Amino acid sequence: MSEPTDLLTTNRKALTINLSETIYGTFAEIGAGQEVARVFFQAGGASGTVAKTISAYDMTFSDAIYGKAPRYVSRERLALMLDHEYELLLERLAEQRGDRTTFFVFADTVATRNFKGTNESHGWMGVRFQTEPGGPPSDIVLHVRMWDKDALLQQQALGIVGTNLLYGAFYYHHEPGRLVESLLDNVGADRVEVDMLKFSGPAFQDVDNRLMALHLVRHGLTNAVMFSPGGEVLQPSEVLYKKPVLVERGSFRPVTHVNVDMLNCAAAQFMQEPAVKGKDVVVLMEITMNNLLMGGALDAQDFLSRVDLLGDIGLTVLISNYPEYFRLTSHFRRYTSEMIGVAMGVNNLVEIFNEKYYENLPGGILESFGRLFRNSVRLYIYPMRQEAYDRYVATGQTAATDRAVPTHSFAANVLITARNVQISPNLQNLYAHLLENHYLESIVGFDREILNVFSRDVLQRIKAGDATWEAMVPAPVAAAIKKRGLFGYGVQAAK
Repeated sequence: MSEPTDLLTTNRKALTINLSETIYGTFAEIGAGQEVARVFFQAGGASGTVAKTISAYDMTFSDAIYGKAPRYVSRERLALMLDHEYELLLERLAEQRGDRTTFFVFADTVATRNFKGTNESHGWMGVRFQTEPGGPPSDIVLHVRMWDKDALLQQQALGIVGTNLLYGAFYYHHEPGRLVESLLDNVGADRVEVDMLKFSGPAFQDVDNRLMALHLVRHGLTNAVMFSPGGEVLQPSEVLYKKPVLVERGSFRPVTHVNVDMLNCAAAQFMQEPAVKGKDVVVLMEITMNNLLMGGALDAQDFLSRVDLLGDIGLTVLISNYPEYFRLTSHFRRYTSEMIGVAMGVNNLVEIFNEKYYENLPGGILESFGRLFRNSVRLYIYPMRQEAYDRYVATGQTAATDRAVPTHSFAANVLITARNVQISPNLQNLYAHLLENHYLESIVGFDREILNVFSRDVLQRIKAGDATWEAMVPAPVAAAIKKRGLFGYGVQAAK
């Protein structure tokens, strides 16, 4: 199907589809008016595209048509709508025009801003479509959030995004990256966020949905995406809703015994907090986009390797575009008012107290800490050996080099913890306040024997063909690295 070269507006995208002699289908929309169908009717020539429009607002009618779902604005409801309408479309029209038509069903179920402005403005949107007459269908499903403060503007934005989705399905399905980038054409990320996306079916048999989710973050359609241990793309609100959250940030290149020990020890303490005890806790490993892009261009294989290895040991992964911790915890606050725990090493704690990161905030470091620690947030600090910490600082790997390097002599077995780490003199009173009020907690019960393990050392040994790296990572991680040849494993032997 050839794509016109002068498409710029939403109206022109809709008109192009309307004027196609092969595209024909159904629009089923619940919750925000028939906003996508409206775009196609207003563009002109809709009789060549629209077989039916339906909007089953009443719950009784909706259940009678599509069957019951746990929630009306949900992925389950969207799936029921796509299934029912597509089967009905084929049943009534396949014999009549199936040999010359690529059928589609566009569906959405949405909650726009209510009169009082107290609800969550979001929705599920999807399209099931054929790429050739008589062919099997493929699906694109996404979750959107609307940021406009006016319901009418939200409806307008949904109409644009829905048109972009349907147009992308027919004209960009062979370029899924381009399809993703086109979803916010003529609307922008300040009005709509796409925080979950899934491709399925024969048109996307070579598409890795994790890479497409990463595409959402990289191109600003959302700031964070989530993957299950099995590699499935998750919708954050379905996972985080009203649950306590514990997160550990790292490069995980590869994940080591220290990473796992830090998380396990922090989890043991976090789950004993009175506000958390007995509740279902969500535990996450988080990687920031700036970490993934440290080498310049994004290495897709490197990204997938890290996600896979964390999944191999049963961990859920979050990829975010939040370099500052206070932005990360604010992200979780969209979904939960429960306690949030953040596990980190002493070196990361020192970085949090680097004032240069907050020069763009009117309130500087005080504003950042006000955002970070509000609403029950606690940091769990994993120790470092004194010699490793001094080396880390001296080589410029943390911003502590422009502040305080410990000047007194320690024995080789002394540890740097949240209790004795050196902080810039002008911030020591602030630090003492956070420590005394338990915003910061030293991790206990850690394994002293593994404190000399660092991901960078493991990576160097893998590349050098030094087998001692295997003892520095969990057994399933070592097995996966060797089986898949990750991080340069086997390169030295090949030479």
